[in-house]
Amino acid sequence: MSVYKKILVAIDLTEEAPQVLEKAVEIGKQHDARLLLAHVVEPVGYAYGGDIPMDLSELQDQLDKAAREQLAAYGKQYGIPEDNQIVTVGRPESEIHHLSEDQGVDLVIVGSHGRRGIQLLLGSTANGVLHGAKCDVLALRIN
Repeated sequence: MSVYKKILVAIDLTEEAPQVLEKAVEIGKQHDARLLLAHVVEPVGYAYGGDIPMDLSELQDQLDKAAREQLAAYGKQYGIPEDNQIVTVGRPESEIHHLSEDQGVDLVIVGSHGRRGIQLLLGSTANGVLHGAKCDVLALRIN
């Protein structure tokens, strides 16, 4: 019997994403689990302080489109079907929590840079996902 049946792999679409995906795919195979691939696009207004008096919807649409295209490329490369790929907009920690609950996942896999000192105090997405998750969370060390 498999411990994990459905795994949410949350990636940030940086050059380090393949490190997370390769390990996640291997873990998925070991558990014969279904993988869901997710990326959260932060709202443009939030990223820029929200005080800019201009319409940023076109920029948000471009970011969303680029994220979907990159996620589709990773999905194809790692054998994750299109209907198991999710792009959403919001704060990464809370969106990953919502997705994990809505999708009924057993495990969330995220990458972690292993920050220390002041960076650790300020927190990270991996730390935010861990605190508040209702399922297991695996933070994979990114080199």
